[in-house]
Amino acid sequence: MARFGDLVDRIRSKNAGPFTVTLDVFCGSTEAFRMAKNELTRRSVAGIFHTRAEFVSRHELPDINVIKLSFPRPHVQGSRLDRDMHAAQFAVLLEELRVPNK
Repeated sequence: MARFGDLVDRIRSKNAGPFTVTLDVFCGSTEAFRMAKNELTRRSVAGIFHTRAEFVSRHELPDINVIKLSFPRPHVQGSRLDRDMHAAQFAVLLEELRVPNK
Protein backbone atom coordinates (compact mmCIF):
# COMPACT_ATOMS: atom_id res chain seq x y z
CA MET A 1 0.00 0.00 0.00
CA ALA A 2 1.20 3.50 -0.82
CA ARG A 3 0.38 6.87 0.69
CA PHE A 4 -1.98 8.79 -1.59
CA GLY A 5 0.08 11.94 -1.00
CA ASP A 6 3.14 10.21 -2.49
CA LEU A 7 1.29 9.42 -5.73
CA VAL A 8 0.14 12.95 -6.56
CA ASP A 9 2.04 16.24 -6.77
CA ARG A 10 0.16 18.20 -4.12
CA ILE A 11 -3.00 18.24 -2.05
CA ARG A 12 -4.26 21.58 -0.80
CA SER A 13 -7.19 22.13 1.52
CA LYS A 14 -8.69 25.50 2.19
CA ASN A 15 -11.54 27.28 3.78
CA ALA A 16 -14.36 27.87 1.32
CA GLY A 17 -16.49 29.98 3.63
CA PRO A 18 -17.79 29.33 7.13
CA PHE A 19 -19.65 26.16 6.14
CA THR A 20 -17.50 24.45 3.47
CA VAL A 21 -14.03 22.95 2.97
CA THR A 22 -12.45 22.55 -0.48
CA LEU A 23 -9.60 20.21 -1.37
CA ASP A 24 -7.60 20.50 -4.58
CA VAL A 25 -5.69 17.40 -5.70
CA PHE A 26 -2.94 18.31 -8.18
CA CYS A 27 -2.06 15.04 -9.89
CA GLY A 28 0.78 16.16 -12.15
CA SER A 29 0.29 13.46 -14.78
CA THR A 30 -2.47 11.71 -16.67
CA GLU A 31 -1.60 8.43 -14.95
CA ALA A 32 -1.83 9.96 -11.47
CA PHE A 33 -5.08 11.69 -12.47
CA ARG A 34 -6.63 8.35 -13.54
CA MET A 35 -5.58 6.73 -10.26
CA ALA A 36 -6.96 9.64 -8.22
CA LYS A 37 -10.22 9.57 -10.18
CA ASN A 38 -10.70 5.93 -9.24
CA GLU A 39 -9.75 6.36 -5.57
CA LEU A 40 -11.56 9.62 -4.80
CA THR A 41 -15.18 8.72 -5.25
CA ARG A 42 -17.80 10.77 -3.45
CA ARG A 43 -18.39 7.78 -1.18
CA SER A 44 -14.70 7.29 -0.28
CA VAL A 45 -14.22 11.02 0.41
CA ALA A 46 -17.36 11.05 2.57
CA GLY A 47 -15.94 8.15 4.59
CA ILE A 48 -12.63 9.89 5.18
CA PHE A 49 -14.24 13.14 6.31
CA HIS A 50 -17.23 11.66 8.14
CA THR A 51 -19.96 13.21 6.04
CA ARG A 52 -22.62 11.88 3.66
CA ALA A 53 -21.70 11.12 0.04
CA GLU A 54 -24.51 13.30 -1.28
CA PHE A 55 -22.90 16.29 0.45
CA VAL A 56 -19.58 15.84 -1.38
CA SER A 57 -19.12 17.91 -4.52
CA ARG A 58 -16.53 16.47 -6.93
CA HIS A 59 -15.18 18.15 -10.06
CA GLU A 60 -12.64 16.68 -12.48
CA LEU A 61 -10.42 19.03 -14.47
CA PRO A 62 -8.64 16.62 -16.86
CA ASP A 63 -6.97 19.37 -18.92
CA ILE A 64 -4.85 20.28 -15.89
CA ASN A 65 -4.97 16.91 -14.04
CA VAL A 66 -6.80 18.29 -10.99
CA ILE A 67 -9.67 17.00 -8.90
CA LYS A 68 -11.57 19.46 -6.73
CA LEU A 69 -13.64 18.25 -3.77
CA SER A 70 -15.92 20.23 -1.46
CA PHE A 71 -17.93 19.15 1.55
CA PRO A 72 -19.52 20.68 4.66
CA ARG A 73 -17.23 21.64 7.52
CA PRO A 74 -17.77 19.50 10.62
CA HIS A 75 -18.22 22.70 12.66
CA VAL A 76 -18.94 26.26 11.55
CA GLN A 77 -15.73 28.21 11.02
CA GLY A 78 -14.70 30.11 14.12
CA SER A 79 -17.17 28.37 16.38
CA ARG A 80 -16.12 27.07 19.77
CA LEU A 81 -15.73 23.52 18.38
CA ASP A 82 -13.78 24.51 15.24
CA ARG A 83 -10.20 23.23 15.58
CA ASP A 84 -8.93 24.30 12.13
CA MET A 85 -10.22 27.74 11.27
CA HIS A 86 -8.46 27.86 7.88
CA ALA A 87 -9.21 24.20 6.98
CA ALA A 88 -5.50 23.71 6.27
CA GLN A 89 -5.19 20.34 8.02
CA PHE A 90 -7.87 18.51 6.05
CA ALA A 91 -5.32 17.80 3.29
CA VAL A 92 -3.25 15.69 5.69
CA LEU A 93 -6.05 13.14 6.03
CA LEU A 94 -6.10 12.69 2.26
CA GLU A 95 -2.31 12.57 2.02
CA GLU A 96 -2.19 9.73 4.55
CA LEU A 97 -4.87 7.66 2.77
CA ARG A 98 -3.50 4.21 1.90
CA VAL A 99 -4.09 3.09 -1.67
CA PRO A 100 -3.00 -0.06 -3.53
CA ASN A 101 0.29 0.21 -5.42
CA LYS A 102 -0.41 0.11 -9.14
